[in-house]
Amino acid sequence: MAHKELTSSTALNDILTESLLKPQVIFKHSTRCFISSRVLKNTENCFDDPRADWHLLDLIAYRNLSNDIENILKVTHQSPQIIIVYKGDALYDASHEQIQPEAIFNKLDSITK
Repeated sequence: MAHKELTSSTALNDILTESLLKPQVIFKHSTRCFISSRVLKNTENCFDDPRADWHLLDLIAYRNLSNDIENILKVTHQSPQIIIVYKGDALYDASHEQIQPEAIFNKLDSITK
């Protein structure tokens, strides 16, 4: 699984900057939630997709970063949640069972064409 841990405001700022050139995907994961763990397991293969950089946010340890994401990207907090950021904007977000690899890949296809 190829991803970076999102652990600081500096890293979040880097994601926003890097999104100007390449899609950035943030997976917000609650380590205390079995649904979040199941969804993460079902989407781990996505993390190897080279069209985007992949970031995992541990919501229990870094809830403040989730709040920052909500404020900056104007995406209501959910858990689990996936957000695709491109050119500084949240172009796609899904939560819970709506997080599906096919939908993620389709969105990346539309961005990277």
